[in-house]
Amino acid sequence: MKNYKLKINGNDYTVDINEIEGQEIKLEVNGTEYVVTVDQEIKQPKKAAVSAPRPVAAAPATASAPKASASAAGSKVTTPLPGTILDVFVNVGDSVKAGQTVVLLEAMKMENNIESDTAGTVKEVKVRKGDSVLEGDVLVVIG
Repeated sequence: MKNYKLKINGNDYTVDINEIEGQEIKLEVNGTEYVVTVDQEIKQPKKAAVSAPRPVAAAPATASAPKASASAAGSKVTTPLPGTILDVFVNVGDSVKAGQTVVLLEAMKMENNIESDTAGTVKEVKVRKGDSVLEGDVLVVIG
């Protein structure tokens, strides 16, 4: 597994590359799993090779939507753009209504209320105050 620390538009990201198969790269960005598809197959060095492998981050890539994990079944509240979490207004077990603000996100120097699309019970809170998030990251799971 390869680990990278990136700074994008002033935000710090930790990227862990878990697996590379053909044109698919399974990685984690700040703890959120993604599957990234690149435009050409990445040739892996043989296990016995002594030379260092090429950094995968240099390959042009387009990120696909994060794949849902089996443990995260339910309605997912995601971030519409990258930013920093200013506050989280719910905890696991809380009841929420459709349209209720669950997270406050700072993006492009503006505060954005992130609201639940559905009513239900909070099953999982995936972010904390101060976390940096990317567009599409899951913030809260509601069941």
